[in-house]
Amino acid sequence: MSRFVRPSKYRHVYGNAAKKEEWYDNIKVSNNAWDTNLIASNGKYISVNWNASGGGAFALVPTSRRGKLPDIYPLARGHTATVLDTAFSPFDDDVLASASDDGTVGIWNVAKEDVWSVLDLSEKERDKAGGVKDISPVSKIQAGGRKVGQVLFHPTASNVLAAATNDSIKLFDLASSTQASKIELTGFTDSIQSLDFNWSGNTLVATCRDRKIRTFDPRVGSKAVQEAESHGGIKGARVVWCGALDRFITTGFSKMSDRQLFLWDSGNVTKPLKTVLLDSSNGVIMPFWSDNNICFLAGKGDGNIRYYELENDELHYLTEYKSTDPQRGMSFIPRRSLNVDENEIARAYKVTGNAVQPISFVVPRRAETFQSDIFPPAPSSVPALSSQEFFAGKTANPNLISLEDGSGVKGDAIVAHAPAAIPVSPAAPTPAAPGPVAPPTPAAAQAPAPAPVAIPSPAIPIKTEASPLSPSADLGKSRFRSRENGAGPAQAGERTAELVEENEKLRAQVQQQLTMIRELEVENERLRTNQQRVREALLQ
Repeated sequence: MSRFVRPSKYRHVYGNAAKKEEWYDNIKVSNNAWDTNLIASNGKYISVNWNASGGGAFALVPTSRRGKLPDIYPLARGHTATVLDTAFSPFDDDVLASASDDGTVGIWNVAKEDVWSVLDLSEKERDKAGGVKDISPVSKIQAGGRKVGQVLFHPTASNVLAAATNDSIKLFDLASSTQASKIELTGFTDSIQSLDFNWSGNTLVATCRDRKIRTFDPRVGSKAVQEAESHGGIKGARVVWCGALDRFITTGFSKMSDRQLFLWDSGNVTKPLKTVLLDSSNGVIMPFWSDNNICFLAGKGDGNIRYYELENDELHYLTEYKSTDPQRGMSFIPRRSLNVDENEIARAYKVTGNAVQPISFVVPRRAETFQSDIFPPAPSSVPALSSQEFFAGKTANPNLISLEDGSGVKGDAIVAHAPAAIPVSPAAPTPAAPGPVAPPTPAAAQAPAPAPVAIPSPAIPIKTEASPLSPSADLGKSRFRSRENGAGPAQAGERTAELVEENEKLRAQVQQQLTMIRELEVENERLRTNQQRVREALLQ
């Protein structure tokens, strides 16, 4: 039999879907047409793009809160348009970034948030406690485009974030006191569809609507190092890097609308190493990589999830998980959060209808000891570089941990520093976030800033104080700066004061309107809930 069947440890991997009562139900998923996964996850939270009025929002659901979500749920609000994408920091489970149609990137830190405990109270107790409160961002970044379609954290350096706008990719240093991007990657002639870093984060690959694949060395220059024709179809193309290998995989469509899978050599992208024709369905294929050298493929609108094993530049089909529930989006958690006692090699969260379904992929083995052959070391939550080291040109592979006991594994990392915490200067608070706005703080006199205090935690050091001026106020100041230079200091000061005062009035008006919208939403949900109770009572 071995002459005909290729031996593989993962040939019999199967998908084990959670029971209905362990789903996350009553999820109001966004109906926006932007091609996105709709969901991001780590071992602690899942974030879902929410269908909300009064500005963009997403829901952050602790993975421990299974079951039906209440009709009135705390949302992460801070954007003035639809949230298109979210991404968790690989070094702090409480930190994530959001991309929005309003052209901004939101940075969120929920370590000190306690918005979920009120959900366990009765309706009367909840009202006494002040009701359900939304989450506000600790910082907002103006990305400089009409929309930000994707966000992605760097895999080895802390505080480094990539954001894809209409026709460029910008890399930001979240530990810097300025919001300006450190690096901008250009050359795209249409909207960017997908991007990913390699294992060490010194190369970035991106797919574009112009049907081309591009690779960049961000610290060398803004232009692509390599550029080549990719999938011939205009529908969405996705890309995922194959872990520590110098290979990456793209999914897309042919000119005849057949779904395809390409395997590429990152050193030479003139043509793909391997082409796999999947089928003729019309849903975008979402690829996900596991360090077991397995690529999971989930098509939008499909109920199945296929998986291939990469070996010697060959993609070997293993099997597929079948389901009658079509998926709208999907996300896989980091491997360090897997349940190794159950031989779980991957876990996905699948958006289907108005629910999120957990799916575990398990190797069927009976073993009482740790199975090291199917659980290679995983990237840890400790960054190998600081943002300053990365932008200075240093390169390091991820720090690894053993999945057996969580201990560190000595790898081939070039550098493995724990970066000192450097505070982020937050952007002005957006008026889209309901809730109290911190009063402006007077400008401090010019004085040398104190040295940052080193914090042992690898968490992103983000300050939560509100800035006294909004971005529009700063824009107004720069817009009139040339005019003020020709006027006297008194006139310039008066003009600046007028702009600040006018801006504060506008912010207050917008804040009041958005608060009213949120109150109406809450009241509408209460009425709907009461109607449902009356309907059920009449039927009994």
